[in-house]
Amino acid sequence: MKRVQKGFTLIELMIVVAIIGILAAIAIPAYQNFTARAKAGAALSEITAGKVGIDEMMANLPALQGTQTFEQLAVARSGVSQTDTANCGAGAGIVVAAAADGTASLTCTIIGGPAPVAGEFIRLSRAATGVWSCQTNIGTANDASLRPAGCTFSAT
Repeated sequence: MKRVQKGFTLIELMIVVAIIGILAAIAIPAYQNFTARAKAGAALSEITAGKVGIDEMMANLPALQGTQTFEQLAVARSGVSQTDTANCGAGAGIVVAAAADGTASLTCTIIGGPAPVAGEFIRLSRAATGVWSCQTNIGTANDASLRPAGCTFSAT
């Protein structure tokens, strides 16, 4: 009498496990890069709202200068976060630096993200002409894969 095979053989199970391992080896690094880019993008969006407040301060307070946190600025700041946020923190949180010559910056130190972006900064800098630019130390000068679009590399 011939035996009827019930279930899977050991080799079939080993092949399935190997395929799952290969797929995981490809998917996990891609997911980690995705979460790092998402965290950097979220941090950038939190400080982007502050550009309007800075422009307003520059227009209304030409003598403003020095480095301050939002809590130390005694001006109306609609749409500007005053404390550490979900993505920006590590001590000073979002730091505003403004000068009487019309230059300013908003700096966010990223907290709570994956290793490639945790503790790194994103800075929006305002030139005296009112033009804003973005700098970050995420990644390297030659690797822009984790940086938000439009941001350039800056070690400091």
